[in-house]
Amino acid sequence: MQNYDVIIIGAGNGGLAAAATLSVLGKKVAVFEKHNLPGGCGTSFCRGRFEFEVALHQLSSMGTPEKPGPLRELFREYGIEDQIEWIQIHDLFRVNLPGGKGYSIPADREKAEEFLGKAFPEERENILRYFETVWKFCEEANAFAAKSAASTGEPSALKKVIMKTLFPKLYPTLAKYGLRSTQDVMDEFFKSKELQLCLSAYWCFMGMPPERFPFSILAKCTYIYINDKPFYLRGGSQVMSQALTETIRKKGNDVFLSNGIAKIILENGAAVGVVDEKGNEYRCKKIISNISPTMTYTQLLDRDQIPDSAREYLKPYTVGISALTCFLGLDCTPEELGFTSSFTLNYDSLNANEDFLGAYSLLPEHDPIVATCYTVDDPKVSPPGTSIITAGTLKYAGPWEELPPEQYHEMKYKAADMIISRLEKQYPNLREHIEEIEVASPLTHMRYLNHPGGAIYGYEQDLKSSVFFFPTESCIKNLEFASGWVNACGFGPNYMFADKVAGRIAKEV
Repeated sequence: MQNYDVIIIGAGNGGLAAAATLSVLGKKVAVFEKHNLPGGCGTSFCRGRFEFEVALHQLSSMGTPEKPGPLRELFREYGIEDQIEWIQIHDLFRVNLPGGKGYSIPADREKAEEFLGKAFPEERENILRYFETVWKFCEEANAFAAKSAASTGEPSALKKVIMKTLFPKLYPTLAKYGLRSTQDVMDEFFKSKELQLCLSAYWCFMGMPPERFPFSILAKCTYIYINDKPFYLRGGSQVMSQALTETIRKKGNDVFLSNGIAKIILENGAAVGVVDEKGNEYRCKKIISNISPTMTYTQLLDRDQIPDSAREYLKPYTVGISALTCFLGLDCTPEELGFTSSFTLNYDSLNANEDFLGAYSLLPEHDPIVATCYTVDDPKVSPPGTSIITAGTLKYAGPWEELPPEQYHEMKYKAADMIISRLEKQYPNLREHIEEIEVASPLTHMRYLNHPGGAIYGYEQDLKSSVFFFPTESCIKNLEFASGWVNACGFGPNYMFADKVAGRIAKEV
């Protein structure tokens, strides 16, 4: 029986980052992963001569080598920054609207303000006021977070009263907008529905329609991507996952692939070890679960071991949305099709909230389509003279789980055909250039990620379940969580959150 300081369940983004941090800090670590590849969503796969990215749209918090963001600094600590070929993206995104209009938003505040001001001259002052509000909101949020982190111990009742009174004065923008929806804020600032869609595009990154999407997350996304710039990497996210895995192994620690955890061992109510799928037992001082709290409690513990407190704690949280995705390898360049931006959001109407309701149905008749083509920013992403497009819609798993098995393949490719036909309105002749195609449904995500509902964003990240309300607390001693299920989802946020969790645990063990 082997002993470790920390055992990590799952080699997703959070699990790998936690293990890398602990390894750098000299702790003895083991990572167990059910899949034969590390990375979770951070993986790729090959069809023909194309290698397709599974999940990454844009990497946040990187910054430049001269002005590094927090994620680049973390990769430097891991020793992997120079192992990866980084590709800076110069547009935040492109929004394609009904009627043929399209707007590509620059990844620069002044240029974005100028561009949108010219495109929507009647809203020019509102645009300037909006960006100033976003910046003030994020700066106040950062200041409040820093002050909270510096505080030690439980605040006294008097201190709580004082803080409650002073908070709106010290952090007026944070207090005003911290618990409001994106749609609410868009309606406050802008009359133009087209402009609203241009500025709220990041709702799709969290799988929530604008009326349920927290403005706090939109503001943070806008602020970070403009300040630190969006990045991609040659070879896709699998390169990062592999680099992190090698960092862990070079430090003398273990990453077990094709070997998940079957059970968490409890003694006197505390986690003290695990049993893997092969029946081997391992002991440890701490466990970090990179899988969902729901799966951790219900699948890795006996029924009578699940704390009642855990059932109550997770009761308000709903499993989030999955996706229906077409992976297309094309025998032409992006320019031949008219693709000019690597990340596009394509709308059939100006009502994103209404169109989002299609996520609850089987077929993508009017759902907004997210399409990426990183060959735009780096022709070496695909073979010479070709391009790769990933196009999909957000879908809940329910209708796919109810589909009779004999109808599955027919409906999957019918849905893909519908997405391609809709994209052809914007990019004519797309279909005739398809050399390779693969389609992933919510059931595909369930199979490969082992997530409830094939969820790609963890629990639903709406106003009641995210930001200030993530389920970060554990109901079992020595068990911690680090993943998009307990934090803002996304590659950068998960790496950095897991680093903080691991840093704290390193001091404890």
